Amino acid sequence: MPKPPSRRNKATSAASTDSTSAANSVNEDISQQEDPGSATITISAVEVPELTEEEQRDRLHLERRVERAFFEAGKALTELRDRRLYRSTHKTFEEYCRDRFAHSRQQSNYLIAAAGVYENLTTIGCQNVADENLTTNGSQILPTSERQVRPMTKLEPQEQQEAWLRAVEVAGGKVPTGKIVKDVVQRIMERTQVPNTYQIGEVCQILVKDNPELRGRGGCWAIVSAVNDFSCSVRMWDGEYTIGLQHLKSYDYLPAECEQIK
Repeated sequence: MPKPPSRRNKATSAASTDSTSAANSVNEDISQQEDPGSATITISAVEVPELTEEEQRDRLHLERRVERAFFEAGKALTELRDRRLYRSTHKTFEEYCRDRFAHSRQQSNYLIAAAGVYENLTTIGCQNVADENLTTNGSQILPTSERQVRPMTKLEPQEQQEAWLRAVEVAGGKVPTGKIVKDVVQRIMERTQVPNTYQIGEVCQILVKDNPELRGRGGCWAIVSAVNDFSCSVRMWDGEYTIGLQHLKSYDYLPAECEQIK
C-alpha cells in the first residue's frame, strides 16, 4: 500500500519556491536600477552672506588691535617701569615681569624698545592721521610683530624710518618679514660704519640714547675691556656689558689717568 505524501517535504518545497521567487525578484530590481556611474547628483549651493558695513568696521577694528598688540604691551611695560607700579610686591622691575608675565628681562626690554620704534615710525608723514588709521589697513604700513621691529632698535630714529620704508618696498608694498628688515638694517649699518677707535683700558661715558637696557646708567663710567666692529665690551660697577659705539663717549683721559681710575 503506497505511503501518503510527506507534509514536511511539501512545506520545504513551498519554502524553497518562495525563496527562489524572492531572489529572482531582487535580481530583477537590481537589474532594473541605473548604472551608479551615470547617476546624477544634485548639489544645492549655499550662499555666504556678505559682511554688513558694521561687521566690516568691527573686523578692521579687531585686526588693528591684533596688529598693535606688541606695541600696546611695550607701552604698558614702559609705564609700569617708569612709574614703579610694581614696588608694592617686587623689589625690581625684572622680578616683577618674570613673576607676573613670565618675561625675561630681555623679552621685556625688546617689547619696550619695539614700542619706541613703532611710535617713531608713525611720524613718517602721518602726524595728522588718527592712531586708529595707523595700520596696514589704513594710510600707512606699520609693523605687526616685535620681531619685525627688533633689528631697527640698533639704528637712530631717522635711520629707523629709512630702514622700514625700504623694507616695505622690498616686500612689494606689504608688511615685511623680520628677515627682510634685518637685511636692510645690516646694509645701512655697513654703509654708515664708523671706525672703532676705542682702546682696551680706555675710560668712557655711557650715553643712554633711548636704549632701555642702559636705563639708570647714563653718564656712568665704563672701562673698555674688548673692542669689536660696531661695539665695545665695557666693565661697569655692576658687571660687564657689550655696548654699541653710539652709546659710548670717550673721556679722553691720558693713559696714566685711566690707570688711576681703574
